[in-house]
Amino acid sequence: MTGPSSPTTPLPVARAADLDPRPPERRWLIDDLWSDQAVGIVGGEPKCCKSFLALDIAIAVASGAPCLRRFPVPRPGRVLLFAAEDALGVVRCRLDGIAAAAGVDLAALDLHVITAPALRIDTLDDQTRLADTVDALRPALLILDPFVRLHRVDENVCSEVAPLLAYLRDLQRRFGLALVVVHHARKGAGRARAGQALRGSSEFHAWTDSSLYLRRFDNALTLTVEHRAEPSHGPLPVQLVANGVALALSADSSLQADTASSTAEVVPTPAHRIQAALAQLDVAVTLDDLRRACRMRTQTLCDALADLVRAGLVVKSDAGYRLA
Repeated sequence: MTGPSSPTTPLPVARAADLDPRPPERRWLIDDLWSDQAVGIVGGEPKCCKSFLALDIAIAVASGAPCLRRFPVPRPGRVLLFAAEDALGVVRCRLDGIAAAAGVDLAALDLHVITAPALRIDTLDDQTRLADTVDALRPALLILDPFVRLHRVDENVCSEVAPLLAYLRDLQRRFGLALVVVHHARKGAGRARAGQALRGSSEFHAWTDSSLYLRRFDNALTLTVEHRAEPSHGPLPVQLVANGVALALSADSSLQADTASSTAEVVPTPAHRIQAALAQLDVAVTLDDLRRACRMRTQTLCDALADLVRAGLVVKSDAGYRLA
């Protein structure tokens, strides 16, 4: 038998017709690509340019330049980024290249990078520190890349993953921001629906409001866009385009057509192919591995590598070759 209950306050209720619809101009952070104040995932198998896409989103929102040279940004804002897998110098080089492709000055952007060596959102201390940082900066967009470096829980266990995703959802609601999490897809899941191919618990797919999935078929890279409350679309062809030493993804079909016909500006040169391959591999690789990735004759590869090393764009070490 229970004792007398304490007084309670009823939950607030409103008639459905009295609810304020969201103004149409606030539907998107990035038109057709990312909903306003949405949480979601940039997903894909390893070496599908997920980090390049996340950084392109960062540059677009911070600058107002179209994301991937195609998708407009109606309301630019401050961006906060944590890149757990890449050295800060690599992040800077990639941002420089994407800013150049977007035609904006990186130094002029309201784009901030968390420089702490680690961030663990499965610990109360780091949850509090991240929330305090967001509270201080009030970004329009928070990007965390990748999820696997943010915790030590078992991603396959719903009861362990759900509290972390709930914490991220709470950040989005408390501070009215959009949140992008980079996450891996399962290897060999090419036949699965994009969202269902994500590694770990089904909680990941259920949690998302907007998500972008990159897939590679042979040398072709495609982007699929999914939304909870807006039409989804894709797959769209995307391409890692080099212009000088700058590398950036593009979904601009006219630019891709231009790059296919203008060898003076884009990827086809051996040096550009090597830089693109090293950027995707993102680790020091042997000459044989690089030759297979570039599908290039050994002599051509060695000549181009020698030029890149002399120019300081590629570094050779005992472990192999990597971007400077």
